[in-house]
Amino acid sequence: MTILVAYAPRPEGWAALDKGIEMAKERQEHLLIVNAGPGGQQEDPALAPGYEVERIEGLLAAKDVKGEFKQFVRGKTAVEEIDALVEEGDISILIIGLRRRTAVGKLILGSVAQEILMTVSCPVLCVKAPGA
Repeated sequence: MTILVAYAPRPEGWAALDKGIEMAKERQEHLLIVNAGPGGQQEDPALAPGYEVERIEGLLAAKDVKGEFKQFVRGKTAVEEIDALVEEGDISILIIGLRRRTAVGKLILGSVAQEILMTVSCPVLCVKAPGA
């Protein structure tokens, strides 16, 4: 089985990653960290820069966790990429980070976390960043 972490380069993403590492060690499962965005001509703040990917890969090695980091930039939304991985893989749980948003912010911008919760067919664990 595999634990899937939906990663974004924000404190919530690091909280999800920390929980994923903890659970992968406890359950002795493979850890798959996914960072995805549609890409395009503009820089996407949802995509992790190269130095951060290296930092995450180093953290996995230091914690002795069997895992990998995948980044997808192929025109699909993060939700589409995550849902496809859940459907094709042997995912035991998906871990996502949550951030505090106002009701108006949710209404205007929508919520990726909410869309993930309504879309994927596996259990989802939502975590908050420390101090959130």
